[in-house]
Amino acid sequence: MSSPSSDPAAGTAANAPLERELAQLFVEALNLETPAEEVDVTATLFGDGLGLDSIDILEVALAISQRYGFQLRSDDEHNVRIFRSIRGLAAHVAEHRVK
Repeated sequence: MSSPSSDPAAGTAANAPLERELAQLFVEALNLETPAEEVDVTATLFGDGLGLDSIDILEVALAISQRYGFQLRSDDEHNVRIFRSIRGLAAHVAEHRVK
């Protein structure tokens, strides 16, 4: 069993505001009809979760780079973990943001 410190996707209370901020970013960037407060930050981004596709992720990646000042790269070996959920993405943003 892994602890939250060894699994960034596990989330922390410190990342909760960032998770909500990212949920709002998803709603705005993708013109979702679901209010940000109702977005499950632990749901998978693809498939049965939020049902996003690669174009949606490109839109989100652009919005993240503009807001947080770093690039999400398509060739990052950790993308499966990073883009598993908003919670995983929040852990990555918290670690790499410059804004």
